[in-house]
Amino acid sequence: MALHLGAQYILEHNVGISDAVLLHPLTEEAFIENIKKRFSHEQIYTYIGTVVVSVNPYKKLPLYTPEVIEEYRSRNIYELPPHIYAISDEAYRSMRDRNLDQCIIISGESGAGKTEASKVIMQYVAQVSGKGREIDRVKEQLLQSNPVLEAFGNAKTLRNDNSSRFGKYMDIEFDFKGDPIGGVITNYLLEKSRVASQIPGERNFHIFYQLLAGADPTFLETLKLSPKPENYGFLNRSGCIKVDAIDDAKDFNMVKTGMEVIGFYRTEITEVFQLVASVLKLGNVEFSHRSNADGTDGCDISNTGEIAEVAQLLGCLEQNLTNALTQRTVEVKRDKVKTDFSVAGAVYARDALCKAIYSRLFSWLVQRINDSIKVKTEQTRKVMGVLDIYGFEVFQTNRYEQFIINYCNEKLQQIFIELTLKEEQEEYIREGIEWIHVDYFNNAVICDLIEKSDTSVAQKNNVGILALLDEQCLLPGNVTDKTFLEKLNQTCKDHPHFESRTLKKNQSDRTLPHDAFRLKHYAGNVTYKVDGFIDKNNDLLYRDLSQAMYACRHNLMKKLFPEGYHKALDTQCLVNSLRNPSQKSLKRPPTAGSQFKASVQELMKNLLSKNPNYIRCIKPNDDKQSGTLDLEIVKHQVRYLGLMENIRVKRAGYAYRQIYAQFLYRYKMLADETWPSWHGDVVEGVKLILANQKIQQDEIAFGKSKLFIRNPKTLFDLEETRRERMHFLATLIQKVWKGHVKREHFLLMKRSQVVISSRFRGFYGQKQYKKKKAATLLLQCCTRRWKARKVLAELKHEKRCQLAATDIQKHYRGWQARKLLAELKHAKRMEWAARVIHKYYLGWKVRKNYKPKFRRIAGPKVARFMVVALKRKFLLNVRDKLPSLSPVDNKWPSSPKMYKSASDQLQVMHHKWRCRKYRRKLSEAQKYTLREKATASDIFKDKKVIYPESVPRPFKGDYLNIRGDMKWKKIHSLTNDINLVFADLVHKVNRANGKIVQQLLVVSSQAFLVIDHRTMTLKYRIPIEFIEKISLSPFQDKLAVFHMKKPENGDRFAKKGDFIIGNEHIIEIVTKSSLCVKNKTNTMPEISISPQCSGQFGSSAVQVSFQQGAKGLEPGIPGVKVTRKKHLMLISEP
Repeated sequence: MALHLGAQYILEHNVGISDAVLLHPLTEEAFIENIKKRFSHEQIYTYIGTVVVSVNPYKKLPLYTPEVIEEYRSRNIYELPPHIYAISDEAYRSMRDRNLDQCIIISGESGAGKTEASKVIMQYVAQVSGKGREIDRVKEQLLQSNPVLEAFGNAKTLRNDNSSRFGKYMDIEFDFKGDPIGGVITNYLLEKSRVASQIPGERNFHIFYQLLAGADPTFLETLKLSPKPENYGFLNRSGCIKVDAIDDAKDFNMVKTGMEVIGFYRTEITEVFQLVASVLKLGNVEFSHRSNADGTDGCDISNTGEIAEVAQLLGCLEQNLTNALTQRTVEVKRDKVKTDFSVAGAVYARDALCKAIYSRLFSWLVQRINDSIKVKTEQTRKVMGVLDIYGFEVFQTNRYEQFIINYCNEKLQQIFIELTLKEEQEEYIREGIEWIHVDYFNNAVICDLIEKSDTSVAQKNNVGILALLDEQCLLPGNVTDKTFLEKLNQTCKDHPHFESRTLKKNQSDRTLPHDAFRLKHYAGNVTYKVDGFIDKNNDLLYRDLSQAMYACRHNLMKKLFPEGYHKALDTQCLVNSLRNPSQKSLKRPPTAGSQFKASVQELMKNLLSKNPNYIRCIKPNDDKQSGTLDLEIVKHQVRYLGLMENIRVKRAGYAYRQIYAQFLYRYKMLADETWPSWHGDVVEGVKLILANQKIQQDEIAFGKSKLFIRNPKTLFDLEETRRERMHFLATLIQKVWKGHVKREHFLLMKRSQVVISSRFRGFYGQKQYKKKKAATLLLQCCTRRWKARKVLAELKHEKRCQLAATDIQKHYRGWQARKLLAELKHAKRMEWAARVIHKYYLGWKVRKNYKPKFRRIAGPKVARFMVVALKRKFLLNVRDKLPSLSPVDNKWPSSPKMYKSASDQLQVMHHKWRCRKYRRKLSEAQKYTLREKATASDIFKDKKVIYPESVPRPFKGDYLNIRGDMKWKKIHSLTNDINLVFADLVHKVNRANGKIVQQLLVVSSQAFLVIDHRTMTLKYRIPIEFIEKISLSPFQDKLAVFHMKKPENGDRFAKKGDFIIGNEHIIEIVTKSSLCVKNKTNTMPEISISPQCSGQFGSSAVQVSFQQGAKGLEPGIPGVKVTRKKHLMLISEP
């Protein structure tokens, strides 16, 4: 099968070894060097068999466009270079065509790119699945759930600007056609401690900053918030508020849009943000110390205004909330005693309440999304799961959250070991295939150390850390983190993967603190400080706070705090009790550790029930720098991910295996003996198929229940042969069916022909009669018309004769009058000539009589004197009446005819002198402005009707003053378009239908940019040298067509084609764009001013025609109407 041009290009530019199974020699150094080589050429994906190894590039790459998706669609996994799209397509087609439920497990350290990988998978599935109104709605809801959950569950950490602080597993459900019909999201252990505190350099959850940066000021006022994060205690303590790579305002708009698309009601969105605001406001509540009369410590709230606003947001009484934050009710049997909190106790209660509100709100959000995206109908479903869960974490100080997160990663690693290494070997042994044993590290011992729960007396020293922690939480008395560490040292002292400073083997290890323990994880050693383990595992909320929250009138609070129901004497509580008749329970709720352990075990069970696909993510460096790969960091990750063991297993085994019956069913058409059905032994049928295809024996192996194929190429050849055979069978079915349809049609035509022929003969005879009748009437008409014309001609001839006689008389009388006039004029000229001769005679006679009385040389002197006097008079007149120094002043003193030439030369010299003097006063900017005006004159003078209007108006350039706009600064910092030449709102004509939309056009010295003026997002950026021609009409419209170059390499800037833009300053836009192109290329672009021009819109050539005198003008551009009809676009003006 021929490759597409894009696929051919990808293969030709492949670097290194794309599948590490083919590495030679097979060493860890060779593997890492291969990854480094591919990473340096921006090829971030590498295969290990069917496992994809992904290196985070820390920058955007052109690997995820719709064109790339089409390249990988319905391709075998090894047919193109490695990509997440390849494994996504393999999983999707296996689920759709073979009814095998799939799951894609993405693993790796924090910051390795797992969250982005899950987004890429979702994007691919949405692109390749079917289309339709309901299907598109489900796709959009599934895609929009990502930004919503990321806003509430992700945060900036030291290693990752968008780190997932919760685990997410999404099951996407499909119908029998492979179209998405719904989904289910499961969340795991939100890091709620981040709500109240963060380590230096990190941030709280994104939603807090997004709400303050992106919400409307009026909406913030209703939430009692100010837009400055520095004003809130939960946000300003870590010292990190703003992140350069994150646009909180833009993300907030995406979150709101996503919630609306998913199906949240407006009231629900408002209620969610009310709770977010309440958490921020509670974080600002401060307490002051108070000494009670009995000598105990108490506290009061210092800033009661904050409490009042929180009570208003939650819909509760201020006094009830104040009491719940400063007092605690201790209940022993039927006795109740109220005790005051100290300042530290009140702060702890406040933080616990905030964490409880936020974590339960997050769980409610997940449930609400599930209600919207769940499958609404009962039908057969296929499932593809995507696991995006926090990566392995090792910080300078690791606490309870890191312990739980790393436990989950240990379980994921265990699944990887079982399903890719252990099962690989066990299956070969089970099937009786010769196998080379590969040693691997089994981390089950570490999982047992953490989760084992055997508490029998015989096994009292063989209990997991989580079970010990739960046991300590249940003990009465004063249980602290220190006592838990002591118990841990006693129980786990002999375990090889546990270390503590009190143990003999570690007493000299000064890197291990006394209040911590160390575990040897599969990813390396991690030291955990036990500070807070007991409190965080208990995860308890004081009953007074639960009851206060349940009593709130806010619609969500009763759903979030159902345990707050209690019997009370006041009327409001009585009403609440009627609404929730459940009875309160004194049973201790399960600990956070036990809950997470149960959810992880359920996740493992779910993953084991599906066909797994793996993406192993690698972080290239700790500094989040693009283009940098730290070999030591990569080597550490390669080792703990077990990648080398995986390569050795794949090298020793077979690439493909299939149950005999399924193989026979899929490929039975490849042999005549097995088609259309085979009733013998399935193994014999498989052998017949393989023999028919002439596959060598060393390429296959026969197991007990499966066929094993060593080389993927063999499988590709089988698939290609099957495709050709299926095409032949389909052609055969079409041939038989078409023959049957054509015969039935022939018989019907034969029966109809008899009826049609009889009817036609009758119709034809009637038609001939009508034709002869019409011909007769026509002949009569023509004869009468000929006679009438003959009479008319005779009358016209008689009339012309009369007119000719009258004309002759008229001309004769005129000739006589002209002859008499000429005689009179001659007599008058003779009389005038006689008078002139007499005058000259008298003059000659006078000169003759008086000539001897004068000197002979006086005449020439007088003549010269008169000439000099006249010249002096002329020059003085010019001096006294010189015009002003303005170069545009065209006045000049009048001169005698004899000095006309000199006057013209003086005028030219004076004009050049004053222009030179004027130019010396100009700055460089003014000179460039004049150059622009001169260029505009050269281009448009006497060619464009509207040009005279633009002459007196200065070229301002930046009409919107966007140089000071922060969003523009962000754009030009990314695109390096610093020298802004022109900026204004323009009307852009849609190439497909001629509709007109308003966009922001920015022309810089480097590029031609089209920006969405509402969101200030860059839509197109075209280098200025790509403009090869600009076309305009000579009429009054203010439109221009910008023609772009068509590069041979299919550059993405030219794929959209030419642009049609309209603006009041179109003369200035064309002039400045032309000068920018000239400055860049030393050549002016071609300027065409004509009523017609050709344009290239995408892949279509369109003729653009400008016309005058149209009605029904387009409201988008005043005075212009645009119409697109196939390959013609008509632009009309009045």
